[in-house]
Amino acid sequence: MTRFAVAIFFAAISLGASAQDAVPAPPQVAAKAYILMDAATGTVLAEHEADLQLHPASLTKMMTSYILAREITEGRVSADDKVVISNNAWSQNPIFAGSSLMYIEPGMEVAVSDLERGIIISSGNDATLAIAEHLAGSEDVFAEMMNTTAAKLGMTNTFYVNSHGLPDPQHLTTARDLAILARAAIRDYPEHYAIYKERDFTFNNIRQDNRNMLLGEDPTVDGIKTGHTDDAGYCLVASAQREGMRLIAVVMGTASKRARANESRALLNYGFRFYETATPVAAMTELARPRVWKGKADHVAVGVLDDLQLTVQRGRAEALEPEVVLDEPLQAPLAVGDRVGTLTLTLDGKTVLQQPVTALAAVEAGGFFARLWDTILMFFSELFRA
Repeated sequence: MTRFAVAIFFAAISLGASAQDAVPAPPQVAAKAYILMDAATGTVLAEHEADLQLHPASLTKMMTSYILAREITEGRVSADDKVVISNNAWSQNPIFAGSSLMYIEPGMEVAVSDLERGIIISSGNDATLAIAEHLAGSEDVFAEMMNTTAAKLGMTNTFYVNSHGLPDPQHLTTARDLAILARAAIRDYPEHYAIYKERDFTFNNIRQDNRNMLLGEDPTVDGIKTGHTDDAGYCLVASAQREGMRLIAVVMGTASKRARANESRALLNYGFRFYETATPVAAMTELARPRVWKGKADHVAVGVLDDLQLTVQRGRAEALEPEVVLDEPLQAPLAVGDRVGTLTLTLDGKTVLQQPVTALAAVEAGGFFARLWDTILMFFSELFRA
């Protein structure tokens, strides 16, 4: 193998930068469980009992709306479709007594787009059940869809029984799983995620405010969802973006509406103050241009196909030291995306990330005589290297 120090691309890196002060401990958070995650990288910045299974209350609706966004995006449902409201989804269904509602009635024909806002903004249990029935035929079948989706997302400690989150002893999730779900919603369906920042929604001449207090108190917050039952306490999944960094904070089991907002704010402020999301290598940036044998081209640009991001202590991104180790000899044919080596990033002498580097361009195999000539050259090259 040959080592290439990527000196030109990283010329601005200050290799002699002195180590910064250690990041202080996270704030004390009055919640049964919490987690703070970098949405871009999935790095956890703070956590407590993040894998403790708890009742999610209306945070359940994040999964219902995620599945709805997927069904719309993939064309199986249209936002303009009309849903005929069943007796089960009627706002006066006794199981909904005292809970959040959109106030829909049996026989109504309601657009999917309105029901989506009824779920996300009004937190309507009636709207949630109406969508579950529309997408799956029954809530039981929809719960199976929820659990299948949770498994695919890596939500290993979550089990759904219903679409809305009203109490059931088996209906459980964790702070970590909710952060994973929030990250997926932001990444996979940004147009639908944008609904979470809308401040109010009016249906049937009834105006309801979004229950996420942080939307009105911090302009960088643009989601996500509140939840409350006696069993769950007051819960909030919040997300904010500042200076190119997006964080997700989950608090479960706080004592009040105000407490869930304050504790979430404390976590977000801590994360933004002491960390940043760095992009030390941008997509399609040439990190090296090694020799290629037996090809129509003699060299190929290598790098990464997607932006390489990681979470670092604020102010330390420029101290990252990169090194590319190539798998030699490289021989044609090569396709775009073929692995050709490894990029290692270190900080203060410690490896913080290893990532495959790939060919950024295709190299076709050369003709017979070109391949033969390169075979001879490779033999002598390896001979003299030994």
